[in-house]
Amino acid sequence: MHLFQYKKEQLLCEEVSVKKIAEKVGTPFYLYSFNTLEKHFRVFDNAFSEIPHITCYSLKANSNLAVLSLFSKLGGGADIMSGGELYRALKAGFDPQKITYAGPGKTEAEIEYALKSNILMFNVESPQEAESINRVAGRLGKKARIAFRVNPDVDPITHPYISTGLKENKFGINIKKAMEEFKKASSMKNLDVAGVHEHIGSQITKITPFLDAIKRVKNFIINLRREGINIRYFDIGGGLGITYKDEKPPHPKELAKAIIPVLKDLGCTVVFEPGRVIVGNAGILVSRVLYVKKNENKTFVIVDAGMNDLIRPSLYGSYQEILPVSKRKRAKSIIVDIVGPICESGDFLAKKRKLQELKQGDLVAVMSAGAYGFAMSSNYNSRRRVAEVIVRGKEVYVTRKRESYEDLIRGESIPRM
Repeated sequence: MHLFQYKKEQLLCEEVSVKKIAEKVGTPFYLYSFNTLEKHFRVFDNAFSEIPHITCYSLKANSNLAVLSLFSKLGGGADIMSGGELYRALKAGFDPQKITYAGPGKTEAEIEYALKSNILMFNVESPQEAESINRVAGRLGKKARIAFRVNPDVDPITHPYISTGLKENKFGINIKKAMEEFKKASSMKNLDVAGVHEHIGSQITKITPFLDAIKRVKNFIINLRREGINIRYFDIGGGLGITYKDEKPPHPKELAKAIIPVLKDLGCTVVFEPGRVIVGNAGILVSRVLYVKKNENKTFVIVDAGMNDLIRPSLYGSYQEILPVSKRKRAKSIIVDIVGPICESGDFLAKKRKLQELKQGDLVAVMSAGAYGFAMSSNYNSRRRVAEVIVRGKEVYVTRKRESYEDLIRGESIPRM
């Protein structure tokens, strides 16, 4: 469900014309629907109301402060991957006791920042990381709550770049060898080994991989308790997919129906890390056609948004639906490549796409861009990062201004040589 709909041939975000927003803020820009964000979070969180749980929204999907503030006010937690994401989460008002810290490369400075912030738990990826957390916690006179991330070797049936639960992936510890590491960590005086974490990948569209991984890790938790290790948290990660084209991912209620029977007798608080499933279809990227160029048998539509603004098509070969902001009656459809202004042949948003014939100055909406859109954007080619806008009903809020040219060189200096 999302609230981007046509009315009288014009694309609206909730009750506001996308065209009018473009006239006000310029292009390109990211546009989010407040009510879609709120509904998606509530639907996911409520689906698991039968069991003790924390819905820790995954900041890496979209870390706009306005988006984060909404989820914190709804009682959500935060799944973070860096000191910068911790800073954002705290600024947005998240309860530190609902913040989990994942990622395989935490620095000691970041560990110290998280301990001083009194976060809920570190999701630990390696034995050396556990030793680092123990050392920093000892220096601060604190006890760090941790969960080891175990790798259950389950195929999530997704793109290999976003698969994280197979034994060849860099994440976590092989579940067959993890018992020894849990025992070692339990003997460290500055660690509280409180949980087990697993996360098998992203954009998962079937229930079976989730269920297989949960069953494997549940048995492991039972064995840990037999060894006297008091596990109170089971972080099952995130990764539930969305519809970009013709995918049919399960509804959160369907996922809950399948996994709650497995989890409810475990005696753990279950931690979820949804990201894309909440924000993905709640946002679009709006871009303007600069030029239309025909080359032999191919037509290129050159727009003002490029791979630096939305890298998923170039990086993963991902499909993003593209719609005209204004429909034309009786407009013919043609096959085109939608490309950006970057000096790379890989700079495209769509290839061989059948679209309404587009003209110079037309606006297009790249759909399902709320996740891994702005969050993965860059200043490549010294392009300014774009504005971010949220609509709530009839109200329009610019939640991030477009960068200026001065922003591009902020912090730089020319040495006297």
